[in-house]
Amino acid sequence: MAGDWDNSSVLFVTFNQDLSSLSVGTTTGYKLFNLNSIDKLELLYEGTDVTDINRVERLFSSSLVALVSLNAPRKLKVCHFKKGTEICNYSYGNTILGVRLNRQRLVVCLEESLYIHNIRDMKVLHTIKETPPNPRGVCALSAGLGDESAGFLAYPGSSQIGEIQVFDTVDLRAVTMILAHDNPLAALAFDASGTRLASASEKGTVIRVFAVPSGDKLFEFRRGMKRCVSINCLCFSADALLLAASSNTETIHIFKLETQRDKPAEEPQTFMDYFSKAVVGAASYLPTQAADAISQVRDFATAKLPVSGPRNVCAIATIGKACRLVVAATDGCLYIYNVDTAMGGECVLVKQHRIDGGKGECWGESPMRKPSQSGATTYPGQSAAAT
Repeated sequence: MAGDWDNSSVLFVTFNQDLSSLSVGTTTGYKLFNLNSIDKLELLYEGTDVTDINRVERLFSSSLVALVSLNAPRKLKVCHFKKGTEICNYSYGNTILGVRLNRQRLVVCLEESLYIHNIRDMKVLHTIKETPPNPRGVCALSAGLGDESAGFLAYPGSSQIGEIQVFDTVDLRAVTMILAHDNPLAALAFDASGTRLASASEKGTVIRVFAVPSGDKLFEFRRGMKRCVSINCLCFSADALLLAASSNTETIHIFKLETQRDKPAEEPQTFMDYFSKAVVGAASYLPTQAADAISQVRDFATAKLPVSGPRNVCAIATIGKACRLVVAATDGCLYIYNVDTAMGGECVLVKQHRIDGGKGECWGESPMRKPSQSGATTYPGQSAAAT
């Protein structure tokens, strides 16, 4: 079956800090792709010197990459891929579960510690020891796109509840603690400026956004009411107006970060409009838990993946002067959707690419797409000439 991730050579997928490229770790090495077109996926580099790459992180659009292999899970290699040279390597006391980069710092996440390196000379500046057990390597490092001095690191402060510790990697000091969820953390993500932090717990039903460094709650979104899922990825758009969440299900949820002041005033038109307004108004008189459930905002847009199950990462990026949702999965496929930033709704799948080197399409015939009389593939709302 096309798209069978059990037979995929892909071990790891991620996007770089400004969402301009995709990094893929495979059983045979690693690949770097440029994301500048929806029609063609440009292979920038393929490295085969080290096999079974399960971590590959690129520093923006530079030639610096950080690599970890399943064959040496405690060793980090930092390389200059264009020159084909190894800059340095470090060994740690336990398995490397995560690596994060910005222009000033490189952070290595182990299960019970975090190492903060200076990106210029790779010296260890600080070690955060005896952190609560973090077997999933959950952590986030702000990219510092809005302020080059920004370098906030977020990581779990508890293995029992969703407590977030925020640490300043520039001044090397603790900043704040945020009690985000009742359940342990599953995902964290900063926006491009490092002033907003999104979080999800292992339950996966509620996603919250906090201001940094104050820790104030800004938004609360409900992904679902009953179905608990494993959140794979959270990602802001470059302007921080949209937030995407992917999981082990086939649905990607996109939330719009707007306050009541941002929304145009609308007069109720139907009975349900009046009823909804009355229910929200009554929330202030209810117990906290019930009021929170009512005030939580549902998704603005959704996208359906052809399959559920494979681990994936998502990004909201501008490609070809349009807003796209890009999803890379360990089934060896990259999926690109159009996002209607005005109306939201169901996102349309417009392109798919193989990232595992395989032949043919990622998945079989789908009602989302249909062959035209000319034989070209078209999508809802799209003419054959536009394909």
